[in-house]
Amino acid sequence: MLNGLWLGFFLVAAASALARWLIGGDATVFAAMVESLFAMAKLAVEVMVLLFGTLPLWLGFLRIAEKAGLVERLAVLLGPLFRRLMPEVPPGHPAIGLITLNFAANGLGLDNAATPIGLKAMKALQELNPSSTTASNAQILFLVLNASSLTLLPVTIFMYRAQQGAADPTLVFLPILLATSASTLAGLLSVALMQRLRLWDPVVLAYLIPGALLLAGFMAVLGTLSATALAQLSSLLGNLTLFSLIVLFLIVGALKKVPVYESFVEGAKEGFDVARNLLPYLVAMLCAVGVLRASGALEVVLGGIRWAVEGLGWDSRFVEALPTALVKPFSGSAARAMLLETMQTHGVDSFPALVAATVQGSTETTFYVLAVYFGSVGLQRARHAVGCALTADLAGVIASIGVCYWFFA
Repeated sequence: MLNGLWLGFFLVAAASALARWLIGGDATVFAAMVESLFAMAKLAVEVMVLLFGTLPLWLGFLRIAEKAGLVERLAVLLGPLFRRLMPEVPPGHPAIGLITLNFAANGLGLDNAATPIGLKAMKALQELNPSSTTASNAQILFLVLNASSLTLLPVTIFMYRAQQGAADPTLVFLPILLATSASTLAGLLSVALMQRLRLWDPVVLAYLIPGALLLAGFMAVLGTLSATALAQLSSLLGNLTLFSLIVLFLIVGALKKVPVYESFVEGAKEGFDVARNLLPYLVAMLCAVGVLRASGALEVVLGGIRWAVEGLGWDSRFVEALPTALVKPFSGSAARAMLLETMQTHGVDSFPALVAATVQGSTETTFYVLAVYFGSVGLQRARHAVGCALTADLAGVIASIGVCYWFFA
């Protein structure tokens, strides 16, 4: 799957560039594509510099938590649920605890902690995988849920809206929560369909229903807060959670007679090795995505969508927000640029800008996640992971449009 996808990016880019040159007379497209190749290669190295710091840091603390038995306890607590969702993962396996920590970090918007924890979880799942190159069912489910993970505090979106002069920066809070919930649900259902998971199992429902009720209650409380209060809560909750986890790991480790410093260094060395092995996969995917963007293929797709919508006589205002949706699976920075451009062109509180902000907050950089998570353990065959992850992204985009028409039209 990844081989065909990667090759397809270059072939589609080549066809689009030839069309722009031969039909549109734009010969500069080839220079833009070559420039994008080098720019993406440079970006891959810049991303790696960040990972060389964060991965050793968090994998060092996680090694202390593992030796203190904290990850094992969390795995035992959630064992019955994961026995149904990931039957190939043994009860009490450390991967279960790591997956749970990753989802919690994502939900709180703690990306700097979520990625190292997620890579550690992927490595733990790889130890159970009989194939060294093909993703297992458990790895696919984890990646899809990670790529569509629910974010409870999309403070970055509020910051962009505030910078652009929005009257109420948190106006898109509830739409984002609804859209990202739809994305997560679509990801889970698509994987369940492909892997024939029994989501209606009483044990699964016993975990999911109370969790959904707690989530709804938390959303209701957050929905009553002002932009300032929400930003303060996000900062406090995120930083307090992170530092509390570190202190908990250290205290429990010390009580269990774990050599905390030696354990940290041991885990940090592992984190350095993981980061070093990521570079080839990251360069490959980022360069392919950069060439596709520079070729103008995404603009052709956008033009076709606008033509079809107007031909059907539908309201086409949402089409102006689709550049963010089209580039988000490929590049987070490009999607942010598209979002800001939409805000500046149409107004920060215009309907296209509201849709774009909701899309930005409810979708994920799918191909980056795919390259980093699968690349960290050397997986080359993704099976149905790409299709399910893109299904979740599509659900997030459609839900964003529908919710914005419901709230703002």
